[in-house]
Amino acid sequence: MALSHNIKPDRGLTTRMLMTGFFVVVLYAILIGVLFIVLKSLVLILVIAFGLLFCQYFFSDKIAMFAMHAKEVTPEQAPELHGVIDRLCALADMPKPRVAIAQTDVPNAFATGRNPKNAVVCATSGLLRRLDEPEIEAVLAHEISHVAHRDVAVMTIASGLGMIAGLLTRVMFYSELFGGGRGGGRNNNGGSQLAMIELVVMLVSVVVYFVSFLLTMALSRYRELAADRSGAILIGQPSQLASALIKISGEMGRVPTKDLRAAEPFNAFFFVPAVAGNQSAQDQSRGQAGGGFSFGSLFRTHPSLERRLAQLDRIEHELGQAR
Repeated sequence: MALSHNIKPDRGLTTRMLMTGFFVVVLYAILIGVLFIVLKSLVLILVIAFGLLFCQYFFSDKIAMFAMHAKEVTPEQAPELHGVIDRLCALADMPKPRVAIAQTDVPNAFATGRNPKNAVVCATSGLLRRLDEPEIEAVLAHEISHVAHRDVAVMTIASGLGMIAGLLTRVMFYSELFGGGRGGGRNNNGGSQLAMIELVVMLVSVVVYFVSFLLTMALSRYRELAADRSGAILIGQPSQLASALIKISGEMGRVPTKDLRAAEPFNAFFFVPAVAGNQSAQDQSRGQAGGGFSFGSLFRTHPSLERRLAQLDRIEHELGQAR
């Protein structure tokens, strides 16, 4: 259910969030079982698992803000940005989230927070410098839609599972790499059994990481389409959102590679993935040649630029007919 009275719930998104949540619970159960094999202490496992989940869930906004070097700004510090957010929240009939600016040349925006009361909408200085006000409003309408749809919390939990599985995989890998050969003589059998357990744990952790990663990517792609749809309808100008998408995708090629690499871990939460513009164009051409699907598309955090623009074009046509 959407938070806003004027941003309608997206049934497709709600279904996908429920399915993702179900599979994440199953994967968490598998991971806890694997940890039990290693640590032999259910209490310790629950403390570790729920401790990491607690930190990821309750401090996700602070973690994201810190990692992106973002600062919350007051209406006095950023009156124009606050003015845009105020207008959008009035249109959507929803509470106003906190507003932040990240000092980076990467033109982007993101929303984070475990619930609407703790939500933050952040725009980068690169975005504010490159876009016109109507385009900025369109991008922030997209981010406001994420808050209304409550999809950020599910993304946070799903990505947290991948983080735990990835950490366990590394621990088991280095344990196998540097722990081999222990237990000589009569302890050889015990040492071999321990090595086999570590190998199984590592393999299961890899599978859990891979599956959780695919779940996160699939949800991320759909939620971006849902936010595009809701944001465009909210402001009644899909063409402004399309213009912002084209402009930002093109401008990514002008951003220093080091800045793109620093922002890359947050691609699943960004308005546009932090990749060079020519890569986006290549993805678009592959989508046209292959009917919109390729194996590489499974690993993308966002739908192709072509697909997003096509959806906005349809909405523009529908709104034009409605008028």
